[in-house]
Amino acid sequence: MTPQTDSPASSAIQASPKEGQSQSLAELVSAARTAQRRLAAAGREARRKALVNLAEAIRRDEGSILLANRKDLKAAADEGLEGPLLHRLALGGSKLETLAEGVEQLVAKADPVGRRLRHTELDEGLVLQQVTSPIGVLLVIFESRPDAVIQIGSLAIQTGNAVILKGGREAAESNRILVGILRQALEDAGLDPAAVALVEGRAAVAELLSFDDQIDLVIPRGSGELVRTIQGSTRIPVLGHAEGICHLYLHADADPQMATRLVLDGKCGYPAACNATETLLVHVQFLPHLVQVAAALVAAGVKLRVDDAAAEALTGVEGVQPAVDEDWATEWGDLVLGIRTVQSLDEAVDHIHRHGSAHTEAIVTGDPAVGECFTQIVDAASVFVNASTRFADGYRYGLGAEVGISTGRIHARGPVGAEGLLTTRWLLNGSGQVAGDYGPSGRSFTHRSLPIENT
Repeated sequence: MTPQTDSPASSAIQASPKEGQSQSLAELVSAARTAQRRLAAAGREARRKALVNLAEAIRRDEGSILLANRKDLKAAADEGLEGPLLHRLALGGSKLETLAEGVEQLVAKADPVGRRLRHTELDEGLVLQQVTSPIGVLLVIFESRPDAVIQIGSLAIQTGNAVILKGGREAAESNRILVGILRQALEDAGLDPAAVALVEGRAAVAELLSFDDQIDLVIPRGSGELVRTIQGSTRIPVLGHAEGICHLYLHADADPQMATRLVLDGKCGYPAACNATETLLVHVQFLPHLVQVAAALVAAGVKLRVDDAAAEALTGVEGVQPAVDEDWATEWGDLVLGIRTVQSLDEAVDHIHRHGSAHTEAIVTGDPAVGECFTQIVDAASVFVNASTRFADGYRYGLGAEVGISTGRIHARGPVGAEGLLTTRWLLNGSGQVAGDYGPSGRSFTHRSLPIENT
């Protein structure tokens, strides 16, 4: 793909309040902050109405969305965009329907904003609550995934956050129409459309990353390199993940048919996804069954990079190449799979911790005790037993959507849905008390727990 030419930040804004109106990034961020506060205070029904509008618009405007996406796909193909990125760029009727269904999942959920977490009587007539609250203004930077616009935008609306979106140049047409749909959904619900904005160009990102007093959280969705670059370029907190180097471990007692199904789904279902299986770890006692698994993978077009023991077990199987050390730390993003033999569960876990990215790890075993042990000792955001790594997804988790995957530990981990876009605040209702009333010679606190009731 040809290098992107930076444009002046002031000309990179694509979501001004009025068509053709010039707006600086400072003005855009200020408008987003104001809109966010209004959105958070608007109440569940107004936000719910905006989401209903959004789901309807995705279905109603499918033709226009797909037309814009086809323009992006053609331009990207002409510029030589790589296969995995081209695959991520593509939208389709089924993907749009999945997005609409995800938005409807959010509509059906209880309001996450203002949910009571603690309810304490400090003294008679003095009651304290801890409630959930939006983080504020989010900056989300993503690559080649226009469907992320709807996922992120819908979660922001549900949680009362404003979001500034920066997508890849290759998805420009798709991003513009989807952001327009989001803004219209807000406006039709009587909410301020400035709560969702789109910027374009690297210069805009560089400037926005300096707004540490106005932007509350940066979420990069893309390669590990992108995440590390953002983390090193801003004082704003960053929520992101490193590479999606996910493993599937076939224990000694793994069922060969189940193993074949899971690795085919994990590798071939969507090779470009961060939850795709990149390395297959095989217990030495499973090697006699490996040829069955490998044959199915090769038939699906997968190229295998294998260690010596696996190569011996796969003598005569086509598409097999010797692995090198770098293969174990590679996120292929394509129909390539590393296969390594291990002597024990402990060796498999050691390999995962040495080469994995703490994204998603899975085991195939017929022994529940082994599965339980695996979940206890593997340090990753998602850990599965007898299930494909591809289940690591906000939609599949029932979150409705996700803003990304977090492999960190603060403050969210794994697929980040509504809960990951919320913080808390304290509300105190009194009847004229002052702090000086309390102490050794004054009143005592009762600190009595009260019922937590959320509608």
